[in-house]
Amino acid sequence: MKLRMLPLLLVLLSLAMAPGVRADHHKSERVFELRIYQPHEGEMQALLTRFRDHTCGIFERLGIENVAYWVETEPAAGEEPKLYYVIAHPSRQAAKDAWAKVMVDDEWKAAYAESIQGGRLVVKVDSIFMAPTDFSAIK
Repeated sequence: MKLRMLPLLLVLLSLAMAPGVRADHHKSERVFELRIYQPHEGEMQALLTRFRDHTCGIFERLGIENVAYWVETEPAAGEEPKLYYVIAHPSRQAAKDAWAKVMVDDEWKAAYAESIQGGRLVVKVDSIFMAPTDFSAIK
């Protein structure tokens, strides 16, 4: 196994122990979304501030469940640490609908605009949708 996959594996393994996630909460269509943000050099703190002060609350208000957030501790040589987070949606369609709401939300647009006054914070965002297996502790 390559060491580059270690952060992803740690994210997935730790989900079963995430605070606030109920193992008995099963919805057959429920999906988890793993998002990975690669920040521009020196922008991690501004990115974390935006999530802490705005994004997490906006997500909850719009029906997106915050599961867990992590910062990479051992980035590849020459790379900035990445922000990894997992959110949950009742279904894939609910995820699509929620993201559409985020993009037009006035509070989100204001927080985003304020956070990028000195330039964009993120180089790249990856999104991976996942469904728990029948033997997963988290559903």
